[in-house]
Amino acid sequence: MTRTTTAAKRHHGADALKLKAVRAGFALGSRLAPARAVKRAAQLFVTPFSSSRTRAQHAQPDADMAYVELDIVGQRIATYVWGDPRRQPYALLVHGWSSFGLRYLPWVKSLRALGYAVVAFDQPGHGKSSGRYCSLPDFIDTVREVGKHFGDAALTIAHSLGGTAATLAQGEAWHAQKLILIAPAADPVDATRRFTRFVHLGGHLNGRLHDRLEMMSGVNIHDLQVHRHLPALGQPALIVHDMDDHDVPWAEGERYARYWRGARLLTTQGLGHRDVLDAPEVIEASLAFLRGEVVGERVVSSPNLPFGDS
Repeated sequence: MTRTTTAAKRHHGADALKLKAVRAGFALGSRLAPARAVKRAAQLFVTPFSSSRTRAQHAQPDADMAYVELDIVGQRIATYVWGDPRRQPYALLVHGWSSFGLRYLPWVKSLRALGYAVVAFDQPGHGKSSGRYCSLPDFIDTVREVGKHFGDAALTIAHSLGGTAATLAQGEAWHAQKLILIAPAADPVDATRRFTRFVHLGGHLNGRLHDRLEMMSGVNIHDLQVHRHLPALGQPALIVHDMDDHDVPWAEGERYARYWRGARLLTTQGLGHRDVLDAPEVIEASLAFLRGEVVGERVVSSPNLPFGDS
């Protein structure tokens, strides 16, 4: 056994012990000190993993990239630019939770070859941007404000929670002409339920957690469910979601395609939630969509069906 393998096993074991302790704390706190447990859970829910910053520091962009910092909603937002988005049609790339803008490096060369300038950025509390906490409303505000800085986008590509934010950022103030959403999260209400189950916060405290998050952001979490907003969108969109996504269920991607009249759904299998973002077959299918080829399926069903059915 190598030293590297031994160290990795020790690190994994330490993480497992930390998770066990966190779960025990929430389980006990849910019964004995529910208010404190909810406050702690809400803070944890909006705290990105430190790995976002570590991975951003180790990313190696090409020499054609320009690095700029924008002052957005009181935060210093690290922004990465290829080409001239003021003069060229540009693609805005939106990362997901605890990720970073340069996660999209495998996409840049192909997008540039199609004539797009490219803009990526790190959300608050992520990558090289300032801040410690970040909520979905923060994600939305940052997408919109970064977009407004460069003007309406020809294209937005977004992953996971970034897909939610990019969708909810569409409006009169800023919009994209086309969108590609990869493993997009559709329902923050369900996301909080998955979170509380994971950390072992009592299910009876879900409502109080929602109230706490609303107090922090000023936004009711139910208003952020995307199906409430999708019927108003008309842009062409490609939704890509993997059947083996254990972080954001495939049914959430299907919900986008069902409620968004201009969207098509491309289903993959075996890629999960993270590998789907830069899988060569996903990038190629997305480029085909941008070239005007028919990609994915048009999902047609009654909006009265339960979520996830088709």
